Amino acid sequence: MSGPVRQARDGAVLTLTIDRPEARNALDRAAYDALTAGLREAAGDPGVAAVILTGAGGHFTAGNDLRDFQADRPEGDSPALTFLRALIDLDAPVIAAVEGNAVGVGVTLLQHCDFVYVAEGAVLRLPFAALGLCPEGGSSLLLPQIAGARQAAEWLLLGDKFGAREALAHGLANAVTPAGGALARAQETAARLAAQPRAALRVSKALLKRSLRPQLHETLDEEARQFRARLQSDEAQAAFARFFAARKG
Repeated sequence: MSGPVRQARDGAVLTLTIDRPEARNALDRAAYDALTAGLREAAGDPGVAAVILTGAGGHFTAGNDLRDFQADRPEGDSPALTFLRALIDLDAPVIAAVEGNAVGVGVTLLQHCDFVYVAEGAVLRLPFAALGLCPEGGSSLLLPQIAGARQAAEWLLLGDKFGAREALAHGLANAVTPAGGALARAQETAARLAAQPRAALRVSKALLKRSLRPQLHETLDEEARQFRARLQSDEAQAAFARFFAARKG
């Protein structure tokens, strides 16, 4: 398939590849819509045993396309939020294969995956505060649970870059792979999942997520309210202006 996301089915495994290498796979509205469509297809197909999320051209995703942040933002769920809700509610296991850059929502979405493989040399960052924004996608709830309150504060408030080994040490990744090897490791895990009884996989994941999902959706609502307000703030607009000026320079 052509477009911002390539979708490929190999037996019981569905792979969604973000394919905007010229933008380091930054996610625009079309990309979010395509990812959501893929996840909904997996949700409706009991033959899907696993979904792999990865990126083309040596990067996972550079996060939100900031040009979309400058557009009018109507009330209700944004394409990004619609995608995240679909990811949260999917009972099929999700595996992330991370190479290169994983920024912003590229790290946020990892918290909702069941397996995360990060390659050596990958650079991860949550720069929301630096952009005049706030955490999104449930990360204000999930990241302290995954990494601990102090590490979550360091990643979310300071926005420093971190690598594969740090992601592993703080529970964000299952394993570190050699550079270029994340997708192969994800495919190995997907093959193991495909060998399991399909319905049992989905029931088991649903039970694992049962108590957390209502909290996540409530957190998404509050984060989105705050995020929408932050987008209109002078701080955020100034940060966006600096970002685009630096790119022109």
